[in-house]
Amino acid sequence: MEKVKVFLSDPQVLFREGIHFILSGEDDFEVTGETTSNEEAFTLIGVNPPNIAILSMRNGKLDGPEITRRIKRSLPSISVILIMDKSNEEELFLGMKCGASACLTKDADPDYLLDIIRVVAQGSHPIIEALQVPELASKVLEEFRDVAELNEQFNNLMATITPKEIEILNSIAAGNSIEQIAGTLDISEETIRRNLRLILNKLVSNDQTRALIEAAQRSLHFVGNIVKMDRTSADCVTRAEFNEFKEKLMERLKTFIGEIA
Repeated sequence: MEKVKVFLSDPQVLFREGIHFILSGEDDFEVTGETTSNEEAFTLIGVNPPNIAILSMRNGKLDGPEITRRIKRSLPSISVILIMDKSNEEELFLGMKCGASACLTKDADPDYLLDIIRVVAQGSHPIIEALQVPELASKVLEEFRDVAELNEQFNNLMATITPKEIEILNSIAAGNSIEQIAGTLDISEETIRRNLRLILNKLVSNDQTRALIEAAQRSLHFVGNIVKMDRTSADCVTRAEFNEFKEKLMERLKTFIGEIA
């Protein structure tokens, strides 16, 4: 049986070595690399891609959500598990948006850790269970309200949720369980879970789209400043050239978003 390749990154050496030790005792895992820095991790992962990257949520200049976004853009087949120092709803929400398959705390039981890694290796996303937390369901609803405003500016580039998905999230936010929602809405629990998977996919897609929009806006702002400069050199950009650049950039953005959606 082919082993699941795992890469480890955490600034706490003892914790990282502890995970390495746990994995080394299992026949189905192979640790292919490790480091204390997420920045170095991104480089090493690109050279020798693992099946799963277990990364620190907070690690110097490149935090867990940002390195996860980069990995999912360039190497989408790699699953990411983010490690939090302690349970934190805000960090868990960031983990959901950036595309992490799971978020764990450093005090997680070793057997539970192994179970999660195996489930993730099979292509599942345990982080979906976080959508059943009322506070996080409320955050997701707020996120999609913000998306509706952005879509007015960017020609509906971002994914929206359906009335049924809103109804499900509102019910969760009100404190209802999956079983209770199924009875109230007269739909199966599997249908609810399928809707939650769709919501998570849209959340991740929108996070990537938002990052691309922000990058495009920074580029436009930079070139716009050049346009405003006095034309003391033939190398300066004209207003017409700037507008042409802006249009092409937005077209490329739309094309790229279509490819990752």
